[in-house]
Amino acid sequence: MVHILNQRMLDSVSDSEQIIVVEIADNSLFHATVKLFEKTDQKWAQTIDTIPAVIGKNGLTDDKSEGDGKSPRGLYELGESFGSRSVSNGFSIPYHQVTLHDYWIDDPYSDEYNQWIYYEGIPSSKWNSFETLVHPLYTYAIIIKYNMEPVIKGKGSAIFIHEWESESSPTLGCIAMSYDHLVLLMNSIQPQKNPKIRIG
Repeated sequence: MVHILNQRMLDSVSDSEQIIVVEIADNSLFHATVKLFEKTDQKWAQTIDTIPAVIGKNGLTDDKSEGDGKSPRGLYELGESFGSRSVSNGFSIPYHQVTLHDYWIDDPYSDEYNQWIYYEGIPSSKWNSFETLVHPLYTYAIIIKYNMEPVIKGKGSAIFIHEWESESSPTLGCIAMSYDHLVLLMNSIQPQKNPKIRIG
């Protein structure tokens, strides 16, 4: 059974048949739950068990800025997925195996801010701040299309769904969960259903 508040939110999204819902746990700043809902025959149903997760160390915000340690509240499309491992069977969601030359730019003064860039030079000579996408917590990750169309400099960057360090370790703004739950979620996402994520 879908909770009435979730039902109203789900029914308000007319162009998607699959939605990830991130809800903050009671009396917690960064502990959360993740639920996956799917629409079949005009009815929404939760399709996998509720997943424990963590969000930004400073909670949610409606007005995100770079480096604030907060997760952006709202409804967003999902981008492609990426990771440092090859995928033998493949996910339905498009997947790209990254290399040591793949970076996500979080330098708000760069024209490449909040973009995934392949660069074979010395990154510190090009950007003041960046993330290397070959990262222990990015074995697999999904891009959340926050602040991407258009990109507004300084409004936050590199918001992903990825593996957590632990359930007591918040993120800097991403949504994180255990490796096994992340793989379960990625295997459940169906691009033809135009999946979205609702944070908060």
